[in-house]
Amino acid sequence: MKIGIIGLGYIGNVHARIFARDERVEVAAHYDIIHERAVAASKVVGGKACTSREELLKNCDAVLVCTPNRTHTEIASHAVTEGKHVFCEKPFSIGLDDAKKLLDIANSSDKVFQVGHNRRYAPVYVKLKELLATDRAHSAHIKMNRGELKNPVWTGDVGVTGGFLYETTIHLFDMARHQFGEIEELVAYGSQHEYPELDEFSILFKFKSGFHCTFASSSDASWHFPFERVEVFAHHRTIMTEEMERLIDSRGEDANFETISFAMTEKEERWGYVQEDRAFVDAILSGTEPPVTALDGYKSVELVEAVYNAIKSGEKVRLG
Repeated sequence: MKIGIIGLGYIGNVHARIFARDERVEVAAHYDIIHERAVAASKVVGGKACTSREELLKNCDAVLVCTPNRTHTEIASHAVTEGKHVFCEKPFSIGLDDAKKLLDIANSSDKVFQVGHNRRYAPVYVKLKELLATDRAHSAHIKMNRGELKNPVWTGDVGVTGGFLYETTIHLFDMARHQFGEIEELVAYGSQHEYPELDEFSILFKFKSGFHCTFASSSDASWHFPFERVEVFAHHRTIMTEEMERLIDSRGEDANFETISFAMTEKEERWGYVQEDRAFVDAILSGTEPPVTALDGYKSVELVEAVYNAIKSGEKVRLG
């Protein structure tokens, strides 16, 4: 199976290196609007440095969309209509109209369409889901911060990202659904401080199961560890994740705890990139649905838009 990669920035190169190690596939083609990036990738992992998207599509069976956020709908739709399997990096799309358009196009194809929510595969979150299957959690507190939106410079450009929630926070919006189920309603507050967009968020989620959680996300919180954390509360129990590094499980009525560390795992596996790329190939070869579907991608966009709408309206937002 021949893989083509569109967009050879940081994440495109991460995927290229991973697929180059998978004996089931060939990294056959690269395309980037900065042609030198495609040339550089081809020198490292092989494959043709293409001069157009059309040329790339003629040289592959499956396409990875690793381009800026706002381009995903158009590029992924094009790849689907050309009969390709598609791996689309997060976010699935920007805005509900484009998300619904891409969802319909993805669902019209018999090819695999997978969305790149890598956190689902990270060992720390796999372990969290495993532990929650053995205990009934009551509530949670989640935070996902960035230290700044200056490096790289495009992270602070709403015209590229669609907004801070799309660029960073959407990762753990998807994770919340994955761990705790569908969200029924939310209340949200946001404010603007450092950047020309809403950059600080406080959210309260209520899930259909009755589970509830608070969620905080800041764009300028410094890079103090852990910038990403999930705390889940059960019966006399707290389970805490600290980025993709470790999980702490405290049970009982005293101060005991167990720490499970993933620090010795290679970063590309610790962050779930190896596993999600493997899952994409598995789904294609087996003809089965991928673990993170186009509908999952749509749902994450729906959550982002619901939060922005709640802040704008000052009212509770209910989701279908």
